[in-house]
Amino acid sequence: MKFKAAVLEKLNAPLAVREVETTEIQPGQVLVKVLTSGLCGAQLHEIRGHKGNGKFLPHLMGHEGCGLVQEVAPAVSTVKPGDKVVMHWRPTDGIDAPFPKYILNGKQISSGKVTTISEYSVVSENRLTAVPQDTPNDLCALLGCGLTTALGVIDNDVDLKFGESVMVIGCGGVGLNLIQGAKLKSAHPIVAVDVVDSKKEQAITAGADSFINPMNEDLSLLSADVIIDTTGNTKAIAAATQCLSNKGRLVLVGQPAPGTEVNIPNGVSLFSGVGRSIKASQGGKTNPAEDIPRYVKMHAAGIINIENLVTHRFGLDSVNEAFDLLRTGKAGRIMIDLGDK
Repeated sequence: MKFKAAVLEKLNAPLAVREVETTEIQPGQVLVKVLTSGLCGAQLHEIRGHKGNGKFLPHLMGHEGCGLVQEVAPAVSTVKPGDKVVMHWRPTDGIDAPFPKYILNGKQISSGKVTTISEYSVVSENRLTAVPQDTPNDLCALLGCGLTTALGVIDNDVDLKFGESVMVIGCGGVGLNLIQGAKLKSAHPIVAVDVVDSKKEQAITAGADSFINPMNEDLSLLSADVIIDTTGNTKAIAAATQCLSNKGRLVLVGQPAPGTEVNIPNGVSLFSGVGRSIKASQGGKTNPAEDIPRYVKMHAAGIINIENLVTHRFGLDSVNEAFDLLRTGKAGRIMIDLGDK
């Protein structure tokens, strides 16, 4: 089968929209027609080669999406043709299949076990979770990474207690979901931090009690029990360590560039109170098979709201324009629409 896909052919260069062809799917693999893909800041790291992916070029892109199962290989048992699925990077139930092979310009290439910025994708079974057919496409894509990561961080990584104060640094797609998750856990107050003033309305709508632009206001005057950084900016992380309460936990969701250092001013301050902590998150310890069905039910009940999370939409041919917007930090979640329902 031939189809169009966004392909990373060269680091630090625009993606190429190419015609690629599937090879015969292997045991544990699933052919999916992609409907919608979200763009995540982690994909900017891929484009820069910060994910250790430079030696595997060219390869397809994307790790959060919504699709329809077209074909399943032998031994696949958790999804079947016709199922609507969340496409996610966190492994879950099912077979961990081999890396898929595609044909590009007459040559065979390998790609990730889930990719989503393409009209079709060959996906490892354990990167798919079936959902009801009436689940909105955007919700499915958000559950592939942005929403599940945020709720997992709140629920698992920080074990947020009722009434604890929260600061979220970076109000993009993940940041807005973190604010929503903190609100669901009755955090107070919730402070949103971003250098883009236009993010204020979205942050307040998501549940923040206040918004601060650190370019204009001094963060060191604030204190929070939980601080979550989505930016990976080493200066922002260093500043955050000075805002921790005596029981404060700092969770890093955004990934600093390889080779960079984070300096902790007055490092002895980490020993104050009961001991402050810093930890890096891996997708909020999300277990897709368990968590995604719960989140779908919460959305259907009106508990989870995604209405204001998606701020921009593009077609596949405009994928580089979409990534340019992502780099500006002026968007919430950006969606790439790839197919009809």
